[in-house]
Amino acid sequence: MNDPEKEVTTDAVVSLREITSDTLGAILKLKVKPGQEHFVADNATSIAQAHFEPKAWFRAIYADETPVGFVMLFDDPDAPEYYLWRYMIDGRYQGMGFGRQALELFIDHVRSRPGATELLTSYVPGDGSPAPFYAGLGFVETGKVDDGENVIRLPL
Repeated sequence: MNDPEKEVTTDAVVSLREITSDTLGAILKLKVKPGQEHFVADNATSIAQAHFEPKAWFRAIYADETPVGFVMLFDDPDAPEYYLWRYMIDGRYQGMGFGRQALELFIDHVRSRPGATELLTSYVPGDGSPAPFYAGLGFVETGKVDDGENVIRLPL
């Protein structure tokens, strides 16, 4: 567990880790900044959905020993595209570079999957949306809209 006295710094090593019964509570406490809640489901919802979807692959994002976020993949090795299903960084740790590092690790994982040719995701458009962040990682608009969310893709 993380030491509440230890401050997380931008030079922390980012890793993706399995969520265990020991770490679940800390992951459930992670929250986006106020006003960002409509962009992503809370971690409790995501973890519950993952447990009922056999193709869900999910991990906690850590900066050194501190949990800072959550990421989830729809992992279907029979399809050429994979889907970034959920992704969040706790509001306290946004802007520190952890999100970008975590998604780079996530993208490397997807590239290692069978037949992976592209990574898709979607976002809720609007003020404060993550669109510029995704564009900075190489995602491009597809022109498609799914349930009110813009679909973007990253060629692998």
